[in-house]
Amino acid sequence: MRKCLEFRSAKIGKLFLIASAVSLFSIASIQTTEAQSRRPDSRTMTCAQVQSMINQQGAVVMSTGQYTFDRYVSNRSFCQRGEVTRRDYVPTKDNNKCYVERCIEYSPFYFN
Repeated sequence: MRKCLEFRSAKIGKLFLIASAVSLFSIASIQTTEAQSRRPDSRTMTCAQVQSMINQQGAVVMSTGQYTFDRYVSNRSFCQRGEVTRRDYVPTKDNNKCYVERCIEYSPFYFN
């Protein structure tokens, strides 16, 4: 009887471990999907809202199209070492060319 209970508890323990791993994996994949869907989309905001969000947060990863996104910054202090800011434009609800800045790698000699 005792061996039967030990076997049963070991089996239940393994099933619990497998179920826990599956649920953790499911939660992680759901959170990844939610994080991607929560990325702000410049096309749904006005130009002033986009610029305000970037200035308040310092740096924002923002969608600019169905399959495009980039990281926009309020100033160079949000760039990595060796990067500078470059003027860029994103489409917004009220302006097709809303001024923003993004970080690029500094190159003193720019060849096209």
